[in-house]
Amino acid sequence: MKLVIAEKPSVAQSIAGVIGADEKKDGYLEGNGYLVSWCVGHLVEPAAPEGYSERFRKWRHETLPIIPEEWKYEVKPEVRAQFVVLKKLLNRTDVDKTINACDAGREGELIFRLVCEAAGCRKPMERLWISSMEESAVREGFAHLKPGSDYDCLYRAALCRQQADWLVGINGTRLFTVLFGGRTLKVGRVQTPTLAMIVEREETIACFRKETYYTAQIRCGALEAATKRIDDKSMAERMAGACLNGQALVRLVTKEEKSIKPPKLYDLTTLQREANRLFGYSAKQTLEYLQSLYEKKLATYPRTDSRYLSDDMGQTAGEVIEAVQKCFLSEGDILPEPDVGRVLDSKKVSDHHAIIPTVQIAHTDLKALPEGEYKVLSLLANRLLCATGRTHLYQSAKAELACGEEVFYVSGREVTQNGWKTFEEMVKGGSRKPSGETDEEEKKLPVLEEGQRLAVTGTEVLEHFTKPPARYTEDTLLAAMERAGDEEMVDDVERKGIGTPATRAEVIEKLVKDGFVRREKKLLIPTEEGKKLIMVLPDMLKSAKLTADWENALTRVAKGELDSTDFMADIRMLVSALVDECQEADEEQRQIFAADRQVLGKCPHCGGQIVKGKYGAYCENRCGMSCKQVKVVRGDFAFVMGVSLTDVQIKDLLTGKKILLKGLKGKAGKPYDAYITPDGTERYIYTKDGQEKSGVQFTVIMEFPGKKPSGRKGNR
Repeated sequence: MKLVIAEKPSVAQSIAGVIGADEKKDGYLEGNGYLVSWCVGHLVEPAAPEGYSERFRKWRHETLPIIPEEWKYEVKPEVRAQFVVLKKLLNRTDVDKTINACDAGREGELIFRLVCEAAGCRKPMERLWISSMEESAVREGFAHLKPGSDYDCLYRAALCRQQADWLVGINGTRLFTVLFGGRTLKVGRVQTPTLAMIVEREETIACFRKETYYTAQIRCGALEAATKRIDDKSMAERMAGACLNGQALVRLVTKEEKSIKPPKLYDLTTLQREANRLFGYSAKQTLEYLQSLYEKKLATYPRTDSRYLSDDMGQTAGEVIEAVQKCFLSEGDILPEPDVGRVLDSKKVSDHHAIIPTVQIAHTDLKALPEGEYKVLSLLANRLLCATGRTHLYQSAKAELACGEEVFYVSGREVTQNGWKTFEEMVKGGSRKPSGETDEEEKKLPVLEEGQRLAVTGTEVLEHFTKPPARYTEDTLLAAMERAGDEEMVDDVERKGIGTPATRAEVIEKLVKDGFVRREKKLLIPTEEGKKLIMVLPDMLKSAKLTADWENALTRVAKGELDSTDFMADIRMLVSALVDECQEADEEQRQIFAADRQVLGKCPHCGGQIVKGKYGAYCENRCGMSCKQVKVVRGDFAFVMGVSLTDVQIKDLLTGKKILLKGLKGKAGKPYDAYITPDGTERYIYTKDGQEKSGVQFTVIMEFPGKKPSGRKGNR
């Protein structure tokens, strides 16, 4: 019996349908010699610091750096039931082989292997590596299963990435939160340099000083020509005035045949950028739409950094193009034979080829798709036609006109072969500018001959302003992440960016969720909290280049070119150096966060300071003491009393004073008032985001107006 484990239930069901495992069981399917089950994303994750030692529960500088000698892992509580299913299946005596059918990438490898490790499974493993969920692709994949050991290096790279993120995130977050107090200052290996780029751009915009300049313009019938930049307005006015009702001499005419090659196919990042620019979709939204299309067998694997197809996909590409023409073009729109060879290059395909539609689109009612999925699919279809279309040809014309002592310039273009841009205009309405060209629209010039004289029918002085760099959109930020902030990097070079195509969307969403960046329509703008954080962090955490070097090192680990122990040694060294160098914060730096750090009193549990944060009062030592609200236990019935405490009430409780809570609701919903007096603290267990956590609460004595004290109660 072979056990197949997919990353998601929907993928598992598709695979099961192909290989004949059609008998439904509790958490898996069975049939034809196969068991098919699934993970739910990451079932197993690194343990929290307190899982190594209780002394790590409190956030203190002296406990840093936290660098495990042996890593511990734990099952996520919210998906424990499915892990139990997998553990039983992995250890069944009739299962003699496992097949990793998780997503064919770094994270898919990690998800599967950690489940096997946690389940104690050492059985032989094979790898299903496919780029499409089409039935033919799945059958082909099962016919050519690869040894699991072929992907050991990929697994080690994934493990390095996860552990590096844990080390930098845990130590950096605790270190700077302790140093500066107030709200939690979340630090991340990729997140922080990304935030630094956004903040740096905002600072550049803030420091920008607008400059005014002018051009003098003449009109000769429909022809308009202008001078180069003039800084003095009166000079521009004199130049324009001198030409009024005069004649302009065509001094020079140059013509040049130019071309624009078809664009490459989409990888994930370029698709996310395009969808953001055209439709305003976030990177996360685009990935979700694309993942759904992949699971519906309408698009190939999404998390790819390649923009080419492998050499053996020529026939497949041709069949997909026919399907695209059938689904997206009318008969009269179909242009000459596509050049498929232009998109084939196995040397530029790593784990997965570029993203394209599948032939399944020809057998699907595409209009029934959700709007977002249809738009993303239309981009894929359009890009395939563009990439295999003819070169766009045009004639560029420039002319110099002399009027008096001044020279005026005009340019234009005439398209001689629209080529691939015909397809682009069909789908996008011509909204895209030619690659490598300016946004300035150029019209066809009239026929001009050197020595020709033209009557000047009008003049004008135009005022212009220099512009600051634009704020980041997800389109431009993804490009910056791909280039590690190097704006001069051209598209054709091998990119050593920060993050990966699969993780960049998650990084952006996390910055927004953590309150360091906010969205304003398409724009990404750093918040004051984001600016403050970048102000106090050392360069080693903000460097996009360093993070890109790490990403490149992870790629080398995946290829077997770099030992994973060497990579992790560098990360441990950096974390240790970070803690050693940042022993204390100077007063000027602490003042940056002073407004966020309102001290309400002394923590009754650990003696630290209770500070007011964004979501309530808590201990800055992170001992678990929280004063957001009061909860009471009566017998075995626990309920939140529904009263948030004021700052004054919290201060009174912290000094042992009795406070009156009004408008409380009993078990039956009847309102009542009660006095509570603190009587020590106790630890309690609660669940958040599906995970079991612990906190510290007051124990209190309750009194009711007109009644005797009720005795000692927990405030949970």
